Amino acid sequence: MKGKRRKKLTGSMLLLMLLTLLLPLWIGIPSAQAAEKSGAVYIIPVDKPIEQGLGKFMERGFKEAEKMNAGLIVLDINTPGGRVDTAEKLGLMIKESPIETVAFVRGDAASAGSFLALNADKIVMSPGSMIGAAAMVDSTGKHVDDPKLVAFWKSKMQGAAEKSGRDSDIAAGMTDVNIVVEMPEINKTKQKGEIIALSAEEALKVGYADHISNTPEEAASWLGYGQGDVFKMERTTAENISTFLTNPIVMTILLFIGIAGVIIELIVPGFGVPGIVGIVCFVLYFSGNYIAGFAGAETWVLFTIGLVMMILEMFIPSFGILGIVGSIALVAGVVRAAYDTSDAFVSLGIAFGAALVVVAIIAIVFKDRGIWNRFILSERLSADRGYSSATERKELIGMQGISLTPLRPAGTAMFDGERIDVVTDGGFIPVDTPIIVIKAEGTRIVVQQALPV
Repeated sequence: MKGKRRKKLTGSMLLLMLLTLLLPLWIGIPSAQAAEKSGAVYIIPVDKPIEQGLGKFMERGFKEAEKMNAGLIVLDINTPGGRVDTAEKLGLMIKESPIETVAFVRGDAASAGSFLALNADKIVMSPGSMIGAAAMVDSTGKHVDDPKLVAFWKSKMQGAAEKSGRDSDIAAGMTDVNIVVEMPEINKTKQKGEIIALSAEEALKVGYADHISNTPEEAASWLGYGQGDVFKMERTTAENISTFLTNPIVMTILLFIGIAGVIIELIVPGFGVPGIVGIVCFVLYFSGNYIAGFAGAETWVLFTIGLVMMILEMFIPSFGILGIVGSIALVAGVVRAAYDTSDAFVSLGIAFGAALVVVAIIAIVFKDRGIWNRFILSERLSADRGYSSATERKELIGMQGISLTPLRPAGTAMFDGERIDVVTDGGFIPVDTPIIVIKAEGTRIVVQQALPV
């Protein structure tokens, strides 16, 4: 009897223990609908160099996400990096956003791109992607050696890493070539002269990635968001045109046509087409950079002032002052409108050189129509064209008169009651000597002594 009760009690206890173990799990497993977070998923592509144009694009995206009450913003990152000042501003925008953000690294989150990713709430990387290599470089790609600039950028990267609970030493190793960083999780040590760049698998092991997914949608699903309300931000027509116009090759062509067209219209006026085409190309150049966020209103002012001064230099003598000031204003306007100053100077140099060649050819071909013809007397005012500097006295040829003064060889003579200044053909003729006119060239009346009959 006792044995049966003991067996029954033991079975009840086992069942109770099993229910006790399974109950928390059963309670903790919500339905798929209950686990799904509310709010739309808004995907913003970060697939351009980080500069003012991309900054304006991202700012527009964050505002649109807030207006639609999105629950998650996915930054679809594949960028080589860019400007530190722009990245700092965008990083602050990401960090302070009231909407949850996740950085999905599709390709490379290099340089300033890694800074944007570190400011997001989560980092999800795709297989084969990379994060890091954030050392500061100049326009030629050479590492910046200024200790103050390196320290500033390193502190920004470390601060972004610490905010998300990541190892700040690794962030420092992404920016500073002069430090050593141990990474035991992946059995690597970053030596001096090297920069840390992590693959997706390495980033996951050292805590610089929270998950690996193939698509932004998978990353959103991993965070608990459904696939029903997923929106991808698209660039506007103006932004696409701006992207085309700010291509370095296109900018060089626009500058070349603009410079050549305006100069040709100035030196060979009357065509109209070169001037119109040139001005249109300059407008496209400045408009593209303005829409992209590179150029401000001051660039238009500088360009207009420069163009006006160069035109005035051709009509107002200023000893070159107007031309020099105008050239400086033009160059300043063109360079300030571009994203990269060094690239702008290269584009401007190539365009100006090519334009000079074309202008020289046009000037030679249309030399008879050039503006210089307004300032240079190119026609001879000869007698065969009907021009005469004085009244011709052809009627005096063959007429006889008498010398009133000695002709040595010039003097005065009397012809039919009229006193006329004359000159001999080289000989001396005394006063009161009969003479005869042998030649009349304008005011020059040539005589010789008349032979006795």
